[in-house]
Amino acid sequence: MKHEPVVSVNRRIKQIREILKLSQVQFSRVISLSSGYLAGVEVEKRKANDRIIKLICSSFDVHEAWLRTGEGEMFNSNPDKECTKLVSLFKELDPKYQDFILKQIDLLLRIQDKKSQNPSSNSVAE
Repeated sequence: MKHEPVVSVNRRIKQIREILKLSQVQFSRVISLSSGYLAGVEVEKRKANDRIIKLICSSFDVHEAWLRTGEGEMFNSNPDKECTKLVSLFKELDPKYQDFILKQIDLLLRIQDKKSQNPSSNSVAE
């Protein structure tokens, strides 16, 4: 009988980061961890403690059971990887830049709404 290799919590953490296409620096900032510590976790030189596991699960919508055991689905929902990446990058920004981004999104949505109400308009600026 062929046995599957056991994948550790540490390797699953790296897998999450790679699926989300985040660097170690980006991923570690979101969970308030040094990138050096994260690198140690990924190569199994450091332990992924309960705090780290809970932060990863809440920040990236990961099933805690999957992260701990490898059983079940990786994510709580079927995340749009680009959206998940966007959220994690947004969390890295200083609050003043977060406010700027939110204002720009609101402006773009208003422009989009006006364009959908008046499709003959070709102007982006209002």
